[in-house]
Amino acid sequence: MITYPEGARALVTGGASGIGAACATLLSDRGIHVITADLTPDADEHVDVGDPESVAQLRTRIGPVDILVNSAGIIGPSTPVTRTELADWHRTFRVNVDGTFLTCRAFLPDMVDTGWGRIVNLASIAAKDGNPNQSAYSASKAAVVALTKSLGKELATTGVLVNVVAPAAVESPMNTGTDPEILARSQSLTPMGRMGRPEEIAELVAWLSSNALSFSTGAVYDASGGRASY
Repeated sequence: MITYPEGARALVTGGASGIGAACATLLSDRGIHVITADLTPDADEHVDVGDPESVAQLRTRIGPVDILVNSAGIIGPSTPVTRTELADWHRTFRVNVDGTFLTCRAFLPDMVDTGWGRIVNLASIAAKDGNPNQSAYSASKAAVVALTKSLGKELATTGVLVNVVAPAAVESPMNTGTDPEILARSQSLTPMGRMGRPEEIAELVAWLSSNALSFSTGAVYDASGGRASY
């Protein structure tokens, strides 16, 4: 049975749309008090996850949480390495990597003090495979995987479990600006022959956020329609 601590609170970054919104909806349906944080006015809280001060102010406003879902992210440039601007590279890492690091750093101490917490970071199958012409995105998501593995070991005896989900391409607003050729390539590599749906990823995230998870940390969970091979 999937259960959560009584009165559990969850923070979902990137929670205004796509995978983040699906996670927020499902966790809320299961009785968790969910706070969404995003750059858009549709979220409960406005935050720039790549800005240390913005994240610190968010922590001050909302207090501790029991569950942290790091879903905020961007695709970044879809260009060959030789035509990728350094500013675009840095912006992709600022959101995808710095954002995950900063929120973990801000909300972890209370979880450790409580002796229970769940952190789920969103990476991508690109972290494993590497998408051509998406070097910044692929590298940044690989960094999220490595951060999660390191943090999982660091916190293994604290009651705080940290895992990462690596989806293949998902039907979400984040992909609306993605090069159609890249999306077509992703779908062609997926044995199920389709893109994922946000609610499918949310089901996995909700399980990783629950009491049902007890002996897994620092692990990568694929949601790739059969594409992942390791």
